[in-house]
Amino acid sequence: METTLTVEYDKAGDILYLGKTKPYPEQDSEELDYGVVARLNPQTHDLENLEILFFSSRVAKGEPVTLPVIAEFHLPKVG
Repeated sequence: METTLTVEYDKAGDILYLGKTKPYPEQDSEELDYGVVARLNPQTHDLENLEILFFSSRVAKGEPVTLPVIAEFHLPKVG
């Protein structure tokens, strides 16, 4: 099933959220790297959301934020 990617930023918590679905309590969590949390589907273990902690401090360093995941980007099929 194709889904869009949602990007949200919590300024108070300094967390960038990337998600294919709304987070839900049953998701499993795994820290992939310091301050990078994956939220996984409990049945399939598919990656559904990423939480990037301390986002503004990472960006302020002027370096790219590299995530330990493999990404594929596709445009939606038209027609």
